[in-house]
Amino acid sequence: MPLVRLFLVLLALLSGPVQAEGIAVKSAELSLEEEERYLLNAEFEFAFNATLEEALQHGVPLYFTLEFELNRPRWYWLDESVSAQQFTYRVSYNALTRQYRLSSGLYNQNVGSLEDVVRLLSRVRGRPVVDRAALQAGVNYQAAVRFRLDVAQMPKPFQLSALGSRDWNMQSEWRRWMLTP
Repeated sequence: MPLVRLFLVLLALLSGPVQAEGIAVKSAELSLEEEERYLLNAEFEFAFNATLEEALQHGVPLYFTLEFELNRPRWYWLDESVSAQQFTYRVSYNALTRQYRLSSGLYNQNVGSLEDVVRLLSRVRGRPVVDRAALQAGVNYQAAVRFRLDVAQMPKPFQLSALGSRDWNMQSEWRRWMLTP
């Protein structure tokens, strides 16, 4: 009988949702600004799950990281890294004003709802990532972008609870595409 109970407990633990909630990359592209530098434009699709919403409501800030890489593939050696950048976004909730705060570098914005936070986080427009002078004309480059919840920047107790939980594992796959200046 104890073996049957153990089996039922293991079955209950393993029978969670089939697919963990994550972030999907809807689109990503580089556009040339005035012949000087390339700007990243990307769009992501995601939603806050109940665990993340509860953490925000209890004063725990969430950090999201946008990662960008631009490499020149080489057949004879490892790929050459031309640009590798990370941009961090901090989302927090102020219970007194009942507003969310979205911060990135020197940019801060107060937002009234979590849906507006998702809308702002999911669209990246005009983010400078590489100067045109760093690229050679006619050479193929591979660009890649991904967006993820950065658990490493959270308080230590949440880092430990995030290790085995699907609720804290939000990240997109790398979206890769070729660029030829």
